[in-house]
Amino acid sequence: MNIENYKAIADSIALLLFPHAEVIVHEVKSQTVVHIANNFSKRALGDDSALDLELGDFRNAAKLGPYEKLNWDGQKIRSITTVLYNPNGEAEHLLCINLNFSVLEQARDALDAFFQISRLVPQPDALFKDDWQERINTFLHAWLQARNLSLRTLKMKEKRALVEALHAEGAFEGRSGADYVANVLNMGRATVYKYLKELRDQPV
Repeated sequence: MNIENYKAIADSIALLLFPHAEVIVHEVKSQTVVHIANNFSKRALGDDSALDLELGDFRNAAKLGPYEKLNWDGQKIRSITTVLYNPNGEAEHLLCINLNFSVLEQARDALDAFFQISRLVPQPDALFKDDWQERINTFLHAWLQARNLSLRTLKMKEKRALVEALHAEGAFEGRSGADYVANVLNMGRATVYKYLKELRDQPV
């Protein structure tokens, strides 16, 4: 394959994973860097690749890695190198993808800290003892889950069935329940009130 094709592939990978990936093309014969896409390792074109030092005997392997190393700024990098052969089966170029893994670790740590259950305290009973919104939400999503339905894709007949189920559950006893359900189900308030009037007018 032409070296320009390798460069185009490197650019595409770096663009897809931007800004977290750097892609370097090494030439085996000269053992130099011939292309860098999204340079964050501060290497330069023509730099010594140090292939034997970094990768050992790579000539009989299709790929090397993933392996981990440290960038100049102390960030952890995960790398994988693919050996690119010429038609004679000789190693001609190396395509090395360096992924800044520290960014992902930091995101994971931030999420872990955010979701620590130990930091939560019980909901204050005195303040929220009549949290009708939460009761509606709990019933609504249990109803959807039991029927394998999604709130975003509900059809009108399914919305009506859900309103009927909420009515049977007593969700509309509060003065704001109907307006809240209309907003959640993306329905007109008049439609919800119409359904409720029909339900209330039914003979017991």
